Amino acid sequence: MATVGYVRVSDASQNEGRQLEGHTLDKTFTDKVSGKNTDRPALAQMLEYVREGDTLLVHSIDRLARNLVDLRNLVDHLIAKGVAVRFIKENLTFTADTNNPMNNLMLSMMGAFAEFERAVIRERQREGIELAKAEGRMKGRPAALTPEQIETIKERAQKGESKVALAKEFSVTRSTLYAALKV
Repeated sequence: MATVGYVRVSDASQNEGRQLEGHTLDKTFTDKVSGKNTDRPALAQMLEYVREGDTLLVHSIDRLARNLVDLRNLVDHLIAKGVAVRFIKENLTFTADTNNPMNNLMLSMMGAFAEFERAVIRERQREGIELAKAEGRMKGRPAALTPEQIETIKERAQKGESKVALAKEFSVTRSTLYAALKV
C-alpha cells in the first residue's frame, strides 16, 4: 500500500513543488504538459504503477483532468483498480468501498467548472489574438531568413555547396533551408 502523488504543471517553467508540499509520498509522477487531454507520459506511468490498496494524492481536480469526461474516466478507472483518489484542495476522497453521493456530485461539479474555466481561457486567448492581429501587433512568426539570405543560399546551393553546411552557417534547420530553396 503506497501513497502516490500525481503533479501536473502546464509547462517546464512552472514550479510544481507547492502542489504536494508537506505530504509524505512513496512515489511521485510529474507531467509538465497541458492537461487538455489524457495523453501525458507521467499520467500513463502512474496509471500503470498504482495497485489495489494504494492512495493517489492530487493537489486539485484540474491537475488530473481538464474536462469532465476524462476526469470521471480516470477516477472510475482508479477506483476500479482499488486505488483511493484524494484531491487535497477540494478535500474529496474516492474509494471503491465508499460510494458517497455528495462526493460524486462535487466531483462532477468541480470537473465541470474546470472544463468551463479551460473553455473561457481558450476563448479569451482567441479574442486577444484576433484583437492583436486587427491592431497590427501580431503578424505571425518572423522569417528565419531574409530575402537576401535566401538568394545567397540559392546561388551557393546551385554551385554545389552542402545544404547541411549552409543550414548550419545560417543557423536554420534543414527543413527551413529546403523550404527557402523552393521559394
